[in-house]
Amino acid sequence: MGAKVLERFPAGAPRGSWPAEEYAAERREKGEPATVVMDLKSDAFLVVVRSQDEE
Repeated sequence: MGAKVLERFPAGAPRGSWPAEEYAAERREKGEPATVVMDLKSDAFLVVVRSQDEE
């Protein structure tokens, strides 16, 4: 999956994925199809948007 990373949030944060989910929701409200994925290698939640050629 080709994707553009909009923001990163550490998985070890006290609120877990909540900040990433909130950020993604804000982006979706603005019309950007953002989603949250877990990057195990960097131990972070990533807010991403799929590349245009993937749709």
